[in-house]
Amino acid sequence: MKNQDPGPPPTIGVEEEFLLIDPATRSAAAAGTRVVARVPPALAERVSGEFTEYQVEGKTPPCSRLDDLRGELLRVRAGLAAAARAEGLRLCASGTPVIGGDGGRTDIGRHPRYRAGAEQYRAMLDDFAVCAFHAHVHLPDRETAVLTGNHLRPWLPLLVAMTANSPFHQGRDTGYASWRSVIRGRFPCLGPPPYAESLEDHDRLATAMAAAEAMLEPGMPFWDVRPNPRLPTLEVRAMDVLSGVDDTVAVTALIRALVATAVQRVADGDPGPRTGAELLRAACWRAARDGWSGHGVDALTGRVLPSSAQAARLVEHVRPALRAYGDEDEVTAFLRRLSLRGSGAERQRARLAAGPGLGAVVDGLVEETCPVGEE
Repeated sequence: MKNQDPGPPPTIGVEEEFLLIDPATRSAAAAGTRVVARVPPALAERVSGEFTEYQVEGKTPPCSRLDDLRGELLRVRAGLAAAARAEGLRLCASGTPVIGGDGGRTDIGRHPRYRAGAEQYRAMLDDFAVCAFHAHVHLPDRETAVLTGNHLRPWLPLLVAMTANSPFHQGRDTGYASWRSVIRGRFPCLGPPPYAESLEDHDRLATAMAAAEAMLEPGMPFWDVRPNPRLPTLEVRAMDVLSGVDDTVAVTALIRALVATAVQRVADGDPGPRTGAELLRAACWRAARDGWSGHGVDALTGRVLPSSAQAARLVEHVRPALRAYGDEDEVTAFLRRLSLRGSGAERQRARLAAGPGLGAVVDGLVEETCPVGEE
């Protein structure tokens, strides 16, 4: 690589989707519109409804420093948690509903895009009450953003494994670490983006998919990496929502370093590895099934490796950017937490083992999402 200096840190932002929980039944509750209406005016631009009424979404402004991002995440979560409590409900960061909440079509949110999606995909959306966290990295050049996405594609399975937080769905253990990823995988317009020769190539494929009705709008693809259609950012969308704010901050820092490293390579004329779509899809499936505690497919080589070994390779790959931005300690601490306590999926299963029942799993998630005293 010709240029080892990643330059000043680009701003970052986060979107988080949450479930609303009835504290008596621990089931997901259809009250998104009412909860959003309860949020104070100072946070009105930072919250919204989501695809189903079982969900709400929080958004941070752009931040340069991780401490600022952490503060914004805590502020938005606290506002949503207080609004949920005013409706007799709780806020929960889990990729899928642990108990109940089928995301049925009668509970779809009011946005016209959600209604159009239900018309287009029909019964495929009947259980689509799934919650993600999206990381945004400032990158206003869409051509560079698309080519940067080529470099990010092989790392998406590892991001799935690190953030897996949806082992239970509607009262049963799925056997997967990220059942949210499995639900998303059924859609032709979700998952890893295709390799793109250029922005024109990317847009041509999106247009063809929209014409085939596999995608709603060509200007708004829902691939796991995309130039955001409304913001000057590259958006990474592969991750389950995480219950702990510190983990969300650390993963966002890792993604920023990965984007900055890829941007350098694009500037040096490297269009990115041509990882095959079939192998990448298989790697994402394996990551969703086995999560952090298992082995995963390294999409760059095809080798099956422990997730921890892949993470060590990723950190080494982006270490210059992490150090330049002062983020290395945050990421190191996150990997240590993964090593000691596992991912969200493993912690959910540990709570079930400790009992009593799935209600304890939901209670633990609610407490981690917004600890008492932080509302």
